[in-house]
Amino acid sequence: MVFDIITDNCDLHFKISRDRLSASSLTMESFAFLWAGGRASYGVSKGKVCFEMKVTEKIPVRHLYTKDIDIHEVRIGWSLTTSGMLLGEEEFSYGYSLKGIKTCNCETEDYGEKFDENDVITCFANFESDEVELSYAKNGQDLGVAFKISKEILAERPLFPHVLCHNCAVEFNFGQKEKPYFPIPEDYTLIQNVPLEDRVRGPKGPEEKKDCEVVMMIGLPGAGKTTWVTKHAAENPGKYNILGTNTIMDKMMVAGFKKQMADTGKLNTLLQRAPQCLGKFIEIAARKKRNFILDQTNVSAAAQRRKMCLFAGFQRKAVVVCPKDEDYKQRTQKKAEVEGKDLPEHAVLKMKGNFTLPEVAECFDEITYVELQKEEAQKLLKQYKEESKKALHPEKKQKSNKNKSGKNQFNRGGGHRGRGGFNMRGGNFRGGAPGNRGGYNRRGNMPQRGGGGGGSGGIGYPYPRGPVFSSRGGYSNRGGNYNRGGMPNRGNYNQNFRGRGNNRGYKNQSQGYNQWQQGQFWGQKPWSQHYHQGYY
Repeated sequence: MVFDIITDNCDLHFKISRDRLSASSLTMESFAFLWAGGRASYGVSKGKVCFEMKVTEKIPVRHLYTKDIDIHEVRIGWSLTTSGMLLGEEEFSYGYSLKGIKTCNCETEDYGEKFDENDVITCFANFESDEVELSYAKNGQDLGVAFKISKEILAERPLFPHVLCHNCAVEFNFGQKEKPYFPIPEDYTLIQNVPLEDRVRGPKGPEEKKDCEVVMMIGLPGAGKTTWVTKHAAENPGKYNILGTNTIMDKMMVAGFKKQMADTGKLNTLLQRAPQCLGKFIEIAARKKRNFILDQTNVSAAAQRRKMCLFAGFQRKAVVVCPKDEDYKQRTQKKAEVEGKDLPEHAVLKMKGNFTLPEVAECFDEITYVELQKEEAQKLLKQYKEESKKALHPEKKQKSNKNKSGKNQFNRGGGHRGRGGFNMRGGNFRGGAPGNRGGYNRRGNMPQRGGGGGGSGGIGYPYPRGPVFSSRGGYSNRGGNYNRGGMPNRGNYNQNFRGRGNNRGYKNQSQGYNQWQQGQFWGQKPWSQHYHQGYY
């Protein structure tokens, strides 16, 4: 049987090659903040075995802020099949880092020496000594024993080759090559050459989509969903992949990287990026033959339909966690005390108003109520909706200003709509702040056509709609420095420069900032706004 990286026991964002002997972590957009890991298909619990890993590339990630932050890392080693994918972050999870550090159960210690691109690390496991010994070699040079494990504690459980990458690509030699990268000791055997009866097969996922299960958690933030998920996953070890903001943050905040982000004041960046990654994770998950738990609020009917429709063909289940109101208040208070932050009150109130209990229909095959049962939960939700309605005032519609007579506060046009802005001719402005066809002065220094934002203006507001830069316009028209569309043009940067003293320049017209409308900038919103999208 071929020895390879098992696709059923790796992170969703861990890209494995067709031959399953090389892999890399996803680096697009916010995925470059995440660590990705995977385990091999077989483990061992006897003999003296080894395998080789080569770092083939440190993947460029120029879209990340990299000053004072290490954005490339590899950990290689061994773990139990029940361990998580973050090598070295749990008990019985042993890793040797590219930075010359060994890690187990989040405890780190200097070991060996640093390694880099094109270096080959050989990982040894000796089950024949008094204690199980794990050691490494770099490019054929022995680095000594890194870990010693009590056989009594290990209890003959098999150890599996395991790798964890951060913006790096690696390849393996389990014994499939004609000869190893570097000579190995005579008393050691490459792990693929171990007889099949002396190996242990890792877990296999469902073979068909109809055998896959997706469980959607439904409940207010702090209600106890994650507590239920943790217990259920522990009762079914290795069965589920949990998708939630907490699990995304775990894959971002690996030991040293978390500290670096905190020291550089960039920890909040990770909080903002997590919901963006989570949306992508759900899309990827729907294409995999695995079992998933969606640990999010999912209180609105729209969120329930949108996500579960992606998992057509799965066994789709809902678990509703709706405690009594007094219990909920106690839990949220305790959560705030432990985590040091309160849930945004307006966001929770809005979710209370949108809370809809799921029904067995096209989106769900089965619904389970963990605390209050359906009838009692409906009564409580009626109370919540009244509470939300009283506390949240209806949003006021913005009054459109279509004053074409020019008799406005700032003359000819107003703050938001119409054709104006701040003054008309000769010195100051004719365009609007976030206006329509405004700009800066018709016959002055920086004239005409192009102004604030929104309809036909220049630099506009990023919310609630439209790109950061607007369309049809920029800084000037007649007699000025820039002309007709200095900054933006139809969702882009600019059209051209034709004013005095300027020649024709940048002419991009179609590709600019419409990315915003496609959701690629979710991570830039304040973290509290993500509550409205059901990510928490």
